[in-house]
Amino acid sequence: MSYENIIVEIGDDFVAEITLNRPGSLNTFNIPLAKELNQALWELDSENKARVIILKGSGKAFCAGIDISDFSNKSVTEYRNWIECMENPLVTMSRLSKPVIAQVHGVAAANGAGLVAAADLAIAGEKARLGLTAINVGLNCIGPVIPVTRSMGRKRALELLFYGDLITAKEALSMGLINRVVPEADLDKEARNWAAILAQKSPLALQIAKKAFYAAADLDYYKSFEYMNEAFARLCSTEDAKEGISAFLGKRSPVWKQK
Repeated sequence: MSYENIIVEIGDDFVAEITLNRPGSLNTFNIPLAKELNQALWELDSENKARVIILKGSGKAFCAGIDISDFSNKSVTEYRNWIECMENPLVTMSRLSKPVIAQVHGVAAANGAGLVAAADLAIAGEKARLGLTAINVGLNCIGPVIPVTRSMGRKRALELLFYGDLITAKEALSMGLINRVVPEADLDKEARNWAAILAQKSPLALQIAKKAFYAAADLDYYKSFEYMNEAFARLCSTEDAKEGISAFLGKRSPVWKQK
């Protein structure tokens, strides 16, 4: 599929990149971008040449939130449909079988911060700033705060939600919103290397691990163990599990069969 608001590329290292491509608007979400991003995520999840997905932005920012130029004069139903469209990609990332890594530079604000939190992993340049800023224009980041809360906990998430401040990459790291902070000049290389290493793991093991992780997240403690044990038992019966153990014992690199 051809896109107008994003760029999709797949490398020889099994790493795919989705680049938000509205740099003149700081990659803010409008309906076309939201729909294209959601579609691209699902398409890459079905693409055998892609095992890991990097999500990044073009220009000066990762994503500055939602484009509010199309905000006014909607009914409650229209507003509901509008915001659901904007937030579909946040939900979709957790439903994919493949890992998504957010590569953050510049500003990741409001829905942009939600994208970072909703991604499975996140790496940021040292000058990046992140925050739930909608309160500053009389709105609020009710949707994005859901993945943010699951990343950093209730107290810190509410502080971001209520005050609308942008925090530094180092603060985001300490709060658990991102995994790594690297120098700006190294961001592209470090993100790609990190993704490429992940892409060499058993694709099947990664996919089962991700699906089981999200499915068990809302179960009670004991049911979580039951669910995870069942998922692990299924993984143990796969050819990739046998190949991985055989390669380890034989001191060679595994050849994954993805079944």
